[in-house]
Amino acid sequence: MQQYQVIVIGTGPAGYVCAIRCAQLGMKVACVEKYITANGKPAVGGTCLNVGCIPSKALLDSSHHLQFLREHAKEHGLNVSNITVDIPAMQKRKDKVVQTLTSGVASLLKKNKITVFSGTASFISARQIHVKNPTVDGVTEKLQGKHIIIASGSKPIQIQGVQIDNQLVSDSTGALNFRTAPKRLGIIGAGVIGLEMGSVWNRLGSKVIILEAMQTFLNLADETIAKEGFKALSKQGLDVRLGRSVNAIGVSDGKVLVKYSGNESLAVDKLIVAVGRKANTEGLKLESINVKTDARGFIEVDSGWQTSVKNVYAIGDVIGGAMLAHKGSEEGMALAERLAGQAGQVNYHAVPWVIYTWPEIAWVGKTEKQCKDANVAYRTGVFPFMALGRARAMGDTQGLIKIIGDKNTDRILGVHIIGANASELISEAVIAIEAELSTEDLARTIHAHPSLAEGMHEAALAVAERAIHV
Repeated sequence: MQQYQVIVIGTGPAGYVCAIRCAQLGMKVACVEKYITANGKPAVGGTCLNVGCIPSKALLDSSHHLQFLREHAKEHGLNVSNITVDIPAMQKRKDKVVQTLTSGVASLLKKNKITVFSGTASFISARQIHVKNPTVDGVTEKLQGKHIIIASGSKPIQIQGVQIDNQLVSDSTGALNFRTAPKRLGIIGAGVIGLEMGSVWNRLGSKVIILEAMQTFLNLADETIAKEGFKALSKQGLDVRLGRSVNAIGVSDGKVLVKYSGNESLAVDKLIVAVGRKANTEGLKLESINVKTDARGFIEVDSGWQTSVKNVYAIGDVIGGAMLAHKGSEEGMALAERLAGQAGQVNYHAVPWVIYTWPEIAWVGKTEKQCKDANVAYRTGVFPFMALGRARAMGDTQGLIKIIGDKNTDRILGVHIIGANASELISEAVIAIEAELSTEDLARTIHAHPSLAEGMHEAALAVAERAIHV
């Protein structure tokens, strides 16, 4: 039996980062990864690199270039005609991006002398696991570890009674691999995945209809940003229908028929089911060692990410909360440092959220509603992109930056952005909240001109009603 100080189950952003940090701190580490590519080869990187964050952003960027050429190039004096779209070539580029990054992670694991086992892990005891190789029948490994870390991630939630074939009815993975743009595309769920995939295929020529059960759009985002986002995406052609609960899904004559609330129905060429994700714990045999899970199947952990079983830990999507790659990575870093006797920690109040539509949507900290619900006295400052010289020069003037500050202490409570490059701009806000800065601190910080980041400066000034350029 092979023995290790740390065994990490899963090599997504939570798992591989944790493994590398453990190795950096002098521990003997092994990882177990069950993912197999479409061509039958093992690959590290988990959902994020293989069928999530990275491939979706590759398609979003490719389709955004097309949108620019068709709708905005002429404004810049660029006369482009006879534009053609080669979706298979676009998919090939996406696959190359994924392969490059997963190979890079494999190299990092090797560089740090981490042993990677391909296969499905299952617990024998709190310190032992079986690893069954998915490509070779009957081949198993038995591993023993002082600490075992579950970082097995999440998988798409399926609607009961709906068969996902990734032909007519797809989950988020299948939605990344269409070879042609369907004439009519239905999406169930107006969350991050639904909006990003809807944006991709809308740009590539599909008529996209999104059915959302919630009565509100992007209920996790600040209301000001959500309203602006709904308006922007609707203008682009996304037909987002709120308060629509799906009752039945059927397939007939090569079409997908969706019946939803109000006795309404929708016929589409393809349907994407994007109603959320759940913990990926299948096959781990958690019950055999009494690891506790909550009512939704997420693994319960304490403040140090230890499960109900001593020396068994869990991080990333598998424990729920903000199911974000960067959140999982930080948990992996912090846990590794705790296992080494250091004081690793994660500030969950400073975790940024990003939706990679265009304009992008990003936020960190509290929303205005959360402040109201908590009876926190606050002030807000808002600054529009249309007043930024850099945004004007780019031709991307849609959006705004909103800063929420504590009325009594002036500490920054939340920052909310919709606009070009919001995914990059939010980092300044994350640092500000992590460092417990005030809106005055941002207002007194010199920002380069012309830049989109000036909007952060002006929004901070606006909190005290002294913005210059509005």
